[in-house]
Amino acid sequence: MRAFFLTFFQASLLTAALGSNAFAGTPGEVKVGSYLREAVLHGFDGNKKKLSDYKGKPLLINVWASWCGPCRAEMGSLEWLAQRYDGKEFNMIGISTDDYKHKAAAFIKQTGISFENYLDQKLLLENMLGANTIPLTILVDANGRVMEKVRGSRKWDSPEIIAAIEKIFDIESLDDPMFGLRFIQQ
Repeated sequence: MRAFFLTFFQASLLTAALGSNAFAGTPGEVKVGSYLREAVLHGFDGNKKKLSDYKGKPLLINVWASWCGPCRAEMGSLEWLAQRYDGKEFNMIGISTDDYKHKAAAFIKQTGISFENYLDQKLLLENMLGANTIPLTILVDANGRVMEKVRGSRKWDSPEIIAAIEKIFDIESLDDPMFGLRFIQQ
C-alpha cells in the first residue's frame, strides 16, 4: 500500500512540475503511453532524418512557431537545457509549424538555437504529436514511447522541471555530487 501512495505522490509531483493538462486530440494523434509512428523530418538545411534515427536514447521534442509568443518566451530555457545535457543523456529536437520556412529559419538564427530543428509545413507531425496548441513539448523514451506531453510555455531551466525530466527519462542528476566522480573512476 505504501508503494502505491509513493508512486501516486511521484506522479502528482511530475504533473505539478510539468503542468500537463487534458486537451482534445488531433487527427491521428499518438497518445501518452503509445509509440510514435515513423515520420520524415525535414531539416532547414535540406537534409532529412527519420524519427527512428533518434531511437536508443530518450528524446525531447518541442513543437513551436516563430510567431508564437509563448514559444519564443521558452526558447532560451530550452536552449539552456540542450546545452546542459549536450545530447549525452537525451536527444532534443524542435519542430516548427511555421508556414514560411524563411521566418522559422530567421528565428533560429536570431536566437542562436543549437539543437536540431525541423519544419512541418504539411501538419503531419503537428497532428501525430497532438499539437493543437503550441508550444507543446513531448518526452519520449528510448524505445519511442510517449511518456509525457507538456502544453504551454515552461521555464525548462527550473530545478523542478529538471528533476521531473530526469525522473521521466530515468537519468542521473547532473547535480548529484557523485555524478562527476563516476566518470573519473572509469
